[in-house]
Amino acid sequence: MRSISSCSLPLPPPGPPTPPRTQPVSVASSPYSINCTLGIKSRKQHVDDPGKGISRCFRNILLRAVAGALSFSLAASLSLFDAAAVEIPSLVDRPPPTSGLCREDDGEMASTDVLPESITNEGLVEEAWEVVNESFLPDAGGRSWFPEKWMQKKQDFLHSKIQTRSRAHDVIKKMLASLGDPYTRFLSPAEFSKMAKYDVTGIGINLREVPDDKGTVKMKVWGIILDGPAYSAGVRQGDELLSVNGVDVRGRSAFDVSSLLQGPHETFVTIEVKHGNCGPIQSMKVERQLVARSPVFYRLEKFDDGDISVGYIHIKEFNALAKKDLVIALKRLQTAGASYFILDLKDNLGGLVQAGIEVSKLFLDKGETVIHTVGRDPQVQKSIVAESAPFITSPLIVLVNNRTASASEIVATALHDNCKAVLVGEKTFGKGLIQSVYELDDGSGVVVTIGKYVTPNYKDINGNGIEPDFRRLPALSEVTNYLSQCHTQDKS
Repeated sequence: MRSISSCSLPLPPPGPPTPPRTQPVSVASSPYSINCTLGIKSRKQHVDDPGKGISRCFRNILLRAVAGALSFSLAASLSLFDAAAVEIPSLVDRPPPTSGLCREDDGEMASTDVLPESITNEGLVEEAWEVVNESFLPDAGGRSWFPEKWMQKKQDFLHSKIQTRSRAHDVIKKMLASLGDPYTRFLSPAEFSKMAKYDVTGIGINLREVPDDKGTVKMKVWGIILDGPAYSAGVRQGDELLSVNGVDVRGRSAFDVSSLLQGPHETFVTIEVKHGNCGPIQSMKVERQLVARSPVFYRLEKFDDGDISVGYIHIKEFNALAKKDLVIALKRLQTAGASYFILDLKDNLGGLVQAGIEVSKLFLDKGETVIHTVGRDPQVQKSIVAESAPFITSPLIVLVNNRTASASEIVATALHDNCKAVLVGEKTFGKGLIQSVYELDDGSGVVVTIGKYVTPNYKDINGNGIEPDFRRLPALSEVTNYLSQCHTQDKS
């Protein structure tokens, strides 16, 4: 069993209203979506004979590759994935080393080539039970959860032989439903496989940050779509990506590089790759195939009888272009004379959690906290902070309502708790749980709530939402006074 993701996964609460249908690939248009930070860890190691498990190997490579994207949004109704979702890459031959002094790093990739054990129906149910036992956040469900009670559940569900695999899946569904957590659920093999059919770059590759012997981070092609744009242009599995449109990508995160690669459908991006570790360096133009639309809309407005210019920015969702396009908007509005900014997050139901985090960092001082994450697993317990000085320091007004959710709430609380912005509007949605998606040994999976987001001031977002500072748009002088008092209280 492998954990392939840590996610923020809102599912619809019971009853109306019916959530709007979301778009596939990198768009999350509702809180009823999965916002994931992907990673992969194997709890069981299997030894394969040479030549076996090839498709499994590349499936794992792709899952690891998607990990480089850090966070993305998947529709809760997985049937929404259609032709826009890419196929799992197949085996790609790579040339042998050109020199005895230069060796390809095949070992790490080959280590992912694992073959699942044959597992009994009872074993599959027990495997799902173990995931919950080790990782489930006790206060995630509407019912009290205790290890002793969960052990009794195991005995209840495994007291008799399970005759069919279909019946085993039904038992897992019932077992997870008993937790009372609407976000913890079962994925059929078909549903789970669709999660792997995901291209976050638009050119048919997935990237992974790989450190070399000197500690320098290289950007490796960890998954590639056969007959996709990058493959057709000459990119191969294991190649190192050196630059995108002339921008050196060494040392950057896979999320940032994926954002550089994305762009409108049928436009071109110029990339420079080094084939393997020993091959030549090649520059190539690659045509983008997936649509990546800017979520940022902006304009300059006049306040106080035209004496003050205010930059109005609406972020519709947090996709891979959000940070890049927001920077462009801020620069242009500031050049046009904006001295205040309004960041409109009304009806922004989330998207890429990592995009929200990166947007928050644009306004925070170095060392200030974006968000805390808590959970039973020590790896979940961390604080995410800004690493550099703010891009802009002008006073901010953040507009929110009851459809401001997930990644949007992370941005709103990060700016508010660090005295960078006032919140105006309505109480927010209140979605702050983190899920992991685990693959079971028969190719099915379970989504389990493993943690939650806590604001910089240690307030629990989930189920509570965020109260605004003002119900109506305040005067700019009120904004300045409020933020000044916030800074004073923060220092004291």
